[in-house]
Amino acid sequence: MNEFEKDVQYKGNDVVDSALGFVFSFVFFFVIFAVGAAISVFG
Repeated sequence: MNEFEKDVQYKGNDVVDSALGFVFSFVFFFVIFAVGAAISVFG
C-alpha cells in the first residue's frame, strides 16, 4: 500500500472541488462574454 494513502492531509471530496472549479471558470468566461456582448450591442 502507498504510504501517502495512509495519512491523507485533505479528506474532502474531489468531485466537489472539480465541480466548483468548473462552475467558477464557466461564470468567469460568461461574464467576459456578457461584457463583450453588451459593448457590442450598446457601443
